Amino acid sequence: MTIGAEGKKSRVLSGMRPTGRLHIGHYFGALQNWVRLQNDPAYECFYFIADWHALTSDYADTSAVAENTLQIMMDYLAAGLDPAKSVIFQQSAVPEHAELHLLLSMVTPLGWLERVPTYKEALENVKDRDLHNYGFLGYPILQCADIVIYSKEGAPLLVPVGEDQVSHVELSREIVRRFNLFYGFELDETLRSKSAAGLCGNFYLALGIHGNTLSILDFPLGPEKWAEFASRVRTRILEIGIDNAIGQLKAAAVADMVKFSPVLREPDAKLTLTPRIPGTDGRKMSKSYGNAITLSETDEEIRKKTKVMVTDPARVRRTDKGDPDKCPVYDWHKLFSSRETLKWAAEGCRTAGIGCIECKAKMADHLIEWIAPVRDRRVKWENDPKGVLEILDAGSKKARTVAQGTMERVRQAVFGWKKKREEIGGAVAKA
Repeated sequence: MTIGAEGKKSRVLSGMRPTGRLHIGHYFGALQNWVRLQNDPAYECFYFIADWHALTSDYADTSAVAENTLQIMMDYLAAGLDPAKSVIFQQSAVPEHAELHLLLSMVTPLGWLERVPTYKEALENVKDRDLHNYGFLGYPILQCADIVIYSKEGAPLLVPVGEDQVSHVELSREIVRRFNLFYGFELDETLRSKSAAGLCGNFYLALGIHGNTLSILDFPLGPEKWAEFASRVRTRILEIGIDNAIGQLKAAAVADMVKFSPVLREPDAKLTLTPRIPGTDGRKMSKSYGNAITLSETDEEIRKKTKVMVTDPARVRRTDKGDPDKCPVYDWHKLFSSRETLKWAAEGCRTAGIGCIECKAKMADHLIEWIAPVRDRRVKWENDPKGVLEILDAGSKKARTVAQGTMERVRQAVFGWKKKREEIGGAVAKA
């Protein structure tokens, strides 16, 4: 691939919290798609383990975070993530995430965070821990930083999500949009000259800025007056919206005196269709519910857990006919079984030709057949934890190199130290 084509690659970013070993719900809900994306030359993929995010709710006991991070890394590798094709890293090994999170938090209204549905739901439903802390409230800002720190000029930034997570990406877009308006906004320096006093007046008129406006005696504008003028223009643009502002400035023939240079790229949600994969009890598969099959389960554990799976409630007795579309076991058949077995299970259920015990056992056979190579790869990494750590450390170094480049750009946009040092250096040289 040529260098030019390389620059057009879309960047993909996603991660998981280290709360324990991954299960088949994680695989079909995310990992399967991650592997597909890493194997597509159109994408440059960054996948991470979000150990800081684990602290937002489990801050009281962090004893398992390090071990869980290694276990998830083993699951990543066993599922098919390839460090030669993806950058796989540990969130806390890239401290720039925290720095960007801090800067983004400075411009994010508190009300935006308090209105996040998952935040309100968690406060109402989680009773075994206290979530009234900034870490949990500010989770979306850290999430935004995790994503946009891998912005690349000219390259789309994608986050693979299901429909229920699109709102999280949209909030990140709003935060970035606001940040860019504060720090990616520049006024033409020629507006500081005495001859530009009329143009500055046009800005006030176009944007509807009233009170304490500049007078002809203020020109040419010194550093303080210039900063005050720029601040008032920026504040007004934030109030009326950038699109409205540009329209009004164009009408006043001063739009070309304003430059918007996005510092960070707004991420886009990449919708991913995921199959239905309920837990063994019919609810959403979750470790906390005890209804999951991990990627490291033994054959014996798989048979034991699937043997007690719930089925179509209509099949109380062996002779009762059922509906496979209402049965969690059939949902699993769709993932692991052959077409022949699918047909056998569906017809047998509808006609009561087979019992639920037979159906579960056959599904377990196919699940075990599917999981065997994944588990074998995992055993290989279980026997080489040093190698796992080396891969994680190497990926974190690669990720940090990218993040450092982004933060250099962000710091300059926020603080302008490079420009200030050049001004000071120039003044000293003239003296």
